[in-house]
Amino acid sequence: MLNKRIISAAIFIPACLIIVIAGGWLFVLAVCALLGVAAWEFWNMFRAGKFSPSPIVLIPGVILLALSKVVYAYDFRSLVFSALILIAMAIHTFEYEKGSDTAGIDLCITIGGLAYVGWLGSYLILLRSLPDGLYWIILSILGVGISDIGAYFVGSMFGHHKISTRVSPKKSLEGYIGGILFAALFGCLFGYFVHPYAIRITFINGLILGIIVSLVALLGDLGESMLKRQFNLKDSSHIIPGHGGILDRIDTWLWAAVISFYLISWFWL
Repeated sequence: MLNKRIISAAIFIPACLIIVIAGGWLFVLAVCALLGVAAWEFWNMFRAGKFSPSPIVLIPGVILLALSKVVYAYDFRSLVFSALILIAMAIHTFEYEKGSDTAGIDLCITIGGLAYVGWLGSYLILLRSLPDGLYWIILSILGVGISDIGAYFVGSMFGHHKISTRVSPKKSLEGYIGGILFAALFGCLFGYFVHPYAIRITFINGLILGIIVSLVALLGDLGESMLKRQFNLKDSSHIIPGHGGILDRIDTWLWAAVISFYLISWFWL
């Protein structure tokens, strides 16, 4: 399993970096593709639990929400989300009329998937579009990746105190602290070396952002684990050998993208 994880990471991480560096429509379409697959995984998890959220709203809707972030008009983004909610309600109402006993819950799952995967995931596009967005997104998203690696190794060696016995019993407090320290160190070094090319990014805000995204990343991980445990699933899918599904990989990105976007917009731009 470890060999599979290493090989998959050796392919997945450089590919993501190349796409992030390229930016533009290649980046936008890549994000749409990732979120579309994650939406399919989200739908499939609940289908395994005998619920029936609408795939014809959820999967295209998530992609539309991501694309709406390319149009720099707040009302347009709200229009897309509002229209998707109305369409979802209409579809699930018809499903109830046809005999579905879970239509009301299915509606809430569909809207929840649109918000969780589509609305939050679309902040990856907004983050990349900021001034010096290339460096900001690498700092925040790679920061949570470094935190995850640090937590894994520190937790494996020194982990004794469990953070969550029900949602994710393998995670330890020691690993969590180790992940924060790894991310803080990465943020410091990244801010120091990138500052000559992106003056908005410094040693200090690199440190701050590294610490904050690693602090909240755990909640993204636990939140997605909660969804899987609800239906006794280990992974959201098996698309990435050794790692599970796309949603398993981007669960922390969703939190990091939103929080980083607003921190950067409010305090450092």
